[in-house]
Amino acid sequence: MQTLLIALLLPALSIPVIYGVGKKSAKTAALFLALISLVSLSLLLTLIPTVLNEGQYVESYYWIPTLGSAFTLFVDGISLSLAIVTLILVAATTVYSINYMEEKSSLPEYYALMSLLTIGLVGVFITSNLLLFYFCWELMLVPTYFIIGGWGYRESFAAAFKFFIFTHAGAIFVLLGIGAIYMLTGTLDIFQAQAILATVDPNVLTWVLASFTIGFAVKMAIVPLHMWLPDAHSEAPAPMSALLSGVIIGAGGYAILRISLGTVYSAMPPIVGNEFLYILSFFGVLSAFYGSFLALAETDIKRIIAYSSISHMGYILFALSLFPFAEGITGGVLHLVNHAASKGLLFLTAGAVMHQTGVRDIKEMGGLASKMPLTAIASAVAAFSIGGIPPFACFISEFHIFVGAVTAAGSDGSYFLPTVLMLIATVFSLAYVLRYFWKVFLESPKLQRDDIKDPHIFINIAMIALAAFVVILGIYPGIFIDLIYAVTSI
Repeated sequence: MQTLLIALLLPALSIPVIYGVGKKSAKTAALFLALISLVSLSLLLTLIPTVLNEGQYVESYYWIPTLGSAFTLFVDGISLSLAIVTLILVAATTVYSINYMEEKSSLPEYYALMSLLTIGLVGVFITSNLLLFYFCWELMLVPTYFIIGGWGYRESFAAAFKFFIFTHAGAIFVLLGIGAIYMLTGTLDIFQAQAILATVDPNVLTWVLASFTIGFAVKMAIVPLHMWLPDAHSEAPAPMSALLSGVIIGAGGYAILRISLGTVYSAMPPIVGNEFLYILSFFGVLSAFYGSFLALAETDIKRIIAYSSISHMGYILFALSLFPFAEGITGGVLHLVNHAASKGLLFLTAGAVMHQTGVRDIKEMGGLASKMPLTAIASAVAAFSIGGIPPFACFISEFHIFVGAVTAAGSDGSYFLPTVLMLIATVFSLAYVLRYFWKVFLESPKLQRDDIKDPHIFINIAMIALAAFVVILGIYPGIFIDLIYAVTSI
């Protein structure tokens, strides 16, 4: 069965339908897009037994014979896990948008762009062909630019343009890496290229590795390539912020693992590549501390969460630097899943607060738990997960990361200091989420208004569904761990 092809084509084929339906009813268009996302999700879920039993699932179609390039769709435990959480987030943010965006104009275009974005988001995770990967990588950029600019807040187009310039500049480095891979191997398939790259001069591979990693690090918003992220998050509408932080920047982490490490680095002699891993760990620690400190100092509700995303991408980069220790990489990929769900939920709850109060500054809030109890509960689940508090999702992935870090430190003493620093960074993560939740929901009320209440039904449905998912990921993460570990333990 052409499961992956159908899952990828459904959002593409639905774009004109969504646009046409949206002209008559934006709500119907949103529900149709959510349904399409859930159908694609159901198709991917049917592949779980195959991936667990056989390790991967591949579909290959005739495409560009002059390049020897097939249209290859592929999932293993890592890519399938990330594609699943992506579609869950797309469905949740689309349902959320029904009430959140109802007073905005041009909603048929908005939902059509969301469907287009879904193709790029999912496509990045389910292909082993570098050309198709790059197509989807850039496809994420275009609808994101228009959604931030067209439906954002105060200086939305300036933030969207900054996002476009930074991430497109990063994409140039990715394209250079892809061109080098094709020149050196004659193939665009990452698995075929990996075997051939083992025969290439390591000095040449060092430049290819650097090109890919710089390009992916821009999308991942690793310090000092992070400058686009706070503005893009603070100006984007809440559903876009949830996808931007939950999936788009996480795609950079996936790409570093799959291409930089899995394809290029793994073909290099270990004695040549170890310095690269130390560099990754350094920038991971730097990003974790930088994001945490700025989140502690910030008062804009969305910028706090944006800086938190920088911090958690630091956790993931640190985990990737533990390559090839299975526990560390498993924790890193699981953290991509858990962070996507938790941070997506946190942005949705922040959007609900802004939607109901019209206020962005947490110093002007306080006491909202009594007025917005459902929002407060969902926000607590998301914030405590981001803070690494059990039994919520991010605790278990951080635990795996540090088990891997301790293992690496035991075999290589140079990892002792980065591991200790990352453990200290978790304290600051907990500090900023507790400050955030206290200032917004528990502190003495600053808004003396009686009209503040939980938002309308569709926003609540999306928040409650994602909150339940975050709790399930924390209590029973077994299926994702099994999927991921089946790859990382090889």
